Amino acid sequence: MKRTDCLDWDQYFMGIALLSAQRSKDPSTQVGACIVNQNQRIVGIGYNGFPYGCHDDDFPWQRQGEPLETKYPYVVHAELNAILNSSENLRGASVYVSLFPCNECAKAIIQSGIRELIYMSDKYEGSLENQASKRMLAAAGVVWRQMAPMKLRIEE
Repeated sequence: MKRTDCLDWDQYFMGIALLSAQRSKDPSTQVGACIVNQNQRIVGIGYNGFPYGCHDDDFPWQRQGEPLETKYPYVVHAELNAILNSSENLRGASVYVSLFPCNECAKAIIQSGIRELIYMSDKYEGSLENQASKRMLAAAGVVWRQMAPMKLRIEE
């Protein structure tokens, strides 16, 4: 008799996104993304961090202060990293992300051809950036849905 308590596809791919988020050095927000093609194959993974060549110890992680002394001008978001790390054309793909995308990432998602967005947290819901993101995604025909938080433990 086969096992019936295995992860479904959504849980599996969101688990990969959550595991990827653990690579982030950001002390306040860790975000991960996993892009999956129409054949249920992972074609891109990313997390929020600084660009290649920009050492984690040489750039600020602060959230407040003078603009160039905060992380915001420097950090590459998980969604964009996953898109840039992708191994194939993303037309019709789905992206699993632990945090609903900002307006900048929404633009990249739309331009890459991703058609479905599955997310866990929408902690910035109602912010101007969040409203802009949802407006663009809806206009471009990208569908989104929220997953319930997962209580997942990885054990040997």
